[in-house]
Amino acid sequence: MGTISIYIGRLYKDFKGGILVLPSRTIAFFFCLLLLLIPLITTEPYILRVLILSSIFAIFAASWDLLSGYTGQMNFGHALFFGVAAYTSALLNLHVGLPPWLTIPLGALAAVLAGLIVGVPCLRLRGPYLALATLAFPLILTGIIFVIPGITGGELGISGIDPLSGSRLTDYYIAVILMLGLGFVMWKITASKTGLIFHAIREDEVAVRASGINTTRYKLLAFCLSGLFAGVAGGMYVHFMRIAGPSTLELMLSFQAIIWVIFGGIATIYGPIAGVFILYPFMEFLRIIPEIRMLVFATLVVLILLFMPEGLTTWVRDKIEKECPRCKLRNIATRKSCRVCRADLD
Repeated sequence: MGTISIYIGRLYKDFKGGILVLPSRTIAFFFCLLLLLIPLITTEPYILRVLILSSIFAIFAASWDLLSGYTGQMNFGHALFFGVAAYTSALLNLHVGLPPWLTIPLGALAAVLAGLIVGVPCLRLRGPYLALATLAFPLILTGIIFVIPGITGGELGISGIDPLSGSRLTDYYIAVILMLGLGFVMWKITASKTGLIFHAIREDEVAVRASGINTTRYKLLAFCLSGLFAGVAGGMYVHFMRIAGPSTLELMLSFQAIIWVIFGGIATIYGPIAGVFILYPFMEFLRIIPEIRMLVFATLVVLILLFMPEGLTTWVRDKIEKECPRCKLRNIATRKSCRVCRADLD
C-alpha cells in the first residue's frame, strides 16, 4: 500500500504540475475526458455520428495546420490527400479484401506519396502561385476518376466497403482515440526542433536558408507529414461512411479545413480541433433552419475573424493566461510573477 500511495502521489504531482498549472491545459484535459465519457451519458446514434465525423475532420484540419499554418506553404488542395487515401482504402478493401486496420494505414501511405508528388514541383513556387498549383491537383484527380469509372465508380463512387467496426460505439472510440493520439503527435512535432524550423520557414525562409538549413527538405517533410495525417482521416472516413466518391476531393472540403483552422486558431494544432468540434456540430444543429443555415454560419465566422483575428482558442488563451517577458513561459493571468523565473508579469 505504501508503494501504491507513493506512485499515486507522484502521478498527482505530475498532473498538477503539468496540466493544472495552466488553464488552457486544464480545459484541454477536461475536453478529452468529456469525449471519452460521452457514451456513458448518451448512446444516441446521431450524436455519436456527429462526434465521429467531428473527430475525423479534426485530424484533417489539424494536418492542414501542420503544413500551412506552421510552414506557410498555403495549400488550397488539401482534399487531395484525403481523397487519395479514401479511394486507396476503398479499392484495397473492395478488390483485395484487406480489412480496415490495414487499408487505413496503406491509404495514409498513398497520401504521403501524393504529398511527395505535389511537394516536389510545387515547392519551386511561393505565395499565390503555390496556392493555385495545389488547387489544381484535386481537380486533375477528379478528372481521372471520371475517365475510368470501371475502377473508380465515376460520379457514383465506390460502395459496399467494410465498416470501420461492428458497432457505432466502437466506431466512436476508434475515431476519438485516434484523433486525440494523432493530435498529440502533431502537437509534439510542432513543439520539437522540426516544428521550430517549420515556424522559422514561415517567418523568414531566406534567413533560415542562410543559417545552413535545407528548407526544401523540411517543406517536403511538412507535405509528407500533412499527407500522412490527412490520409488517416480519409481512410477512417471512407470506412465509416462506407462509400468513396468525388466528394472526398471537392474543393469545398479543402476550404472547410481552412475555415476550421482560422476559426479555431492557426499554427496551434489544438485550434483546428476546437474549431471542428464547435463548427461541425453547430452546422448540424442549424439543419433545423435550412433556409438561413449558411447565412448564420457565415455570420459567425465573419464575427470571429473581425473580433478574434488570431482565432477563438488563441483569444481565449490570451484572456486567461499571460506570457512571461523574460523566459517566455505562459502563466495563469492572475499571477503577479512568473511561476519559473519569478519575473514580474505586470
